[in-house]
Formats: sequence, C-alpha cells, structure tokens
Amino acid sequence: MVKLYLLKVEKFQKTENGDLTNGKTLIVLINYGSASASEIVAGALKDHKRAIILGENSYGKGSVQSIIPLKNRGAIRLTIAKYYLPSGKSISEVGVTPDIEVIESSENFKFNSETDNQLNFALKLLNG
Repeated sequence: MVKLYLLKVEKFQKTENGDLTNGKTLIVLINYGSASASEIVAGALKDHKRAIILGENSYGKGSVQSIIPLKNRGAIRLTIAKYYLPSGKSISEVGVTPDIEVIESSENFKFNSETDNQLNFALKLLNG
C-alpha cells in the first residue's frame, strides 16, 4: 500500500533532527511545469539524498524578479535574487535534472490516470 504524505508549510523555521516519514522512500515527480519553490524543494531533497527525483527536467526559473513600472506605461523586469541549492548550484535557466528520467509519452496525458507515465513508474518503484 502506498501512502502519500502532504506537508503544509505555514512558515519557515529551523527544524530539529528527525524524520517525519520514519525513513520511508520519498519520490518527487517533476516536469517542465515545476518552477520556483517546487524546484528548490526537489533540488534540496536531491542534494541531501533524501528523495528520488523522477520525471523530466524542471523549468529553471530559480530567480526572484521585480517589475518596475515606467512612465511611458512600459515596465522593466529586474532580477533581484537567484535561488541556490544546498550544493551551491544555481537552478536558474537549467532547472533540476531528475535522477530517473521518465518522459510523458503524450501531450494528452492526465494526472493520476493510466496515461500518467511518471506516477505509474513511481508506484512500480515503491511497490517493487
């Protein structure tokens, strides 16, 4: 039986040593739609060898931008910060590379269905 654990993050705080999953295997699914915070979490779990990252390369946003309005009704998008993984690697423009690459075979796949190659592969890994 596979149990999925969803963790809601209310605020950032320092954690104590411990494992809320009691050592269970974590598999994180990513694809080109994974960006920003999801990339950072996936990359940090990968860097700490705490999860298997499965799927396709993530988007590669990895930056914080601010939009500055101009008087001519235009705007400038200014990068004000970049995200880095615990390893020091920047994910900006390169994304997170999965440990196991599983490409969706069709543009018409549906999440959590028989056509979801990544989920089906992850379930096979977990169930042996």
